[in-house]
Amino acid sequence: MRNRIKELRKEVGLSQSDLGERLGVSRQSVNAIEAGRHIASLPLAFKIARLFDKKIEDIFDDTET
Repeated sequence: MRNRIKELRKEVGLSQSDLGERLGVSRQSVNAIEAGRHIASLPLAFKIARLFDKKIEDIFDDTET
């Protein structure tokens, strides 16, 4: 699943470690989600959306290309 987490994270000047700390996950988890190797759980997706003040569908894209 594609996402805009890396782009949004960089816009606000957060490192992967900073984002992980705010979300209660490891830097490695943030890296895996950004790279598309792991899909965020629904509760985590809501946390991410709230943190960036976006709707989930503005961050995550489940359409195949």
